[in-house]
Amino acid sequence: MTAQSLTMTIAGAFVLLSLLLAHAFGQVDLTRPSWLWFTLFVGANLFQSGLTGFCPLTKMLKKLGFA
Repeated sequence: MTAQSLTMTIAGAFVLLSLLLAHAFGQVDLTRPSWLWFTLFVGANLFQSGLTGFCPLTKMLKKLGFA
């Protein structure tokens, strides 16, 4: 695992952990639709990208001509 992928994995885990703790302590209600679901999606994608090396956004940007 490279330093970059480890950083992505840890950052994604921190995002997910912060949402979990906020939900557990009653500061956030993840059972209702809210913008926090977007945060959950971003954190989960960051975590899986760090583990697998596959990032959908990177793939889309490369198809659009960005290096």
